Amino acid sequence: DIMVYLIGKGLDREESFTIMESVRKGKGLKDEWEADMREHDVPEWYIWSCKKIKYMFPKAHAAAYVMMAWRVAYCKVYYPLAYYAAFFSIRATAFSYEKMCMGKEVLEHHLKEMEQKQKDNTATAKDEACYRDMRIVHEMYARGFSFLPMDLYQSDARYFKIVDGKLLPPFTSIEGMGDKAAEYLAIAASQEPFLSINDMKERGKVAQNVLDIMKRLGILEGLPESNQISLFDGF
Repeated sequence: DIMVYLIGKGLDREESFTIMESVRKGKGLKDEWEADMREHDVPEWYIWSCKKIKYMFPKAHAAAYVMMAWRVAYCKVYYPLAYYAAFFSIRATAFSYEKMCMGKEVLEHHLKEMEQKQKDNTATAKDEACYRDMRIVHEMYARGFSFLPMDLYQSDARYFKIVDGKLLPPFTSIEGMGDKAAEYLAIAASQEPFLSINDMKERGKVAQNVLDIMKRLGILEGLPESNQISLFDGF
């Protein structure tokens, strides 16, 4: 620690702190500081080093980050579902319900595709972000945890929920579903049950491309296409 070292050499405490902050931020030394350091027998190599330093990580910050890392590790070991729910809700930047929530085998298939893209140098920035998220999901599956199917009335707009020992994905995990669109859908679902897919599209303001994905993934299974009653329903 620069400040402690300079105080030990006999420099004034306030001046030692000011020198430390300047050096830590890469601003170097003022001429009067150098002169004062030499008067107190600070070696030339030490003065030279202080002038070369571009940035120094403070001890307090280092201690805080280590404590945070221990807290995260503790939660990951002892509260795994809470950890994964928080990570996927807050830290994941390219989470995909279709690629990651349909089971371990489906995930591993997409992982292999992504790894091939990396080998071919064709992976985009979005691909790399998706790959990072998939690796965490793969770890979750390996620990014996899994996802529930998305539920129109139970899923949150943005956050993963812990339900019956599994994670319930939010609407934003559907590719193409933005935060606002997810909120509209969640609000509409909370007001009253959807009569049909058309009703959900209109009240929930769901875009057609997202609607197509939801149909393909079975999220809308059991919901009729329109409000019109068919004479053949039930036969």
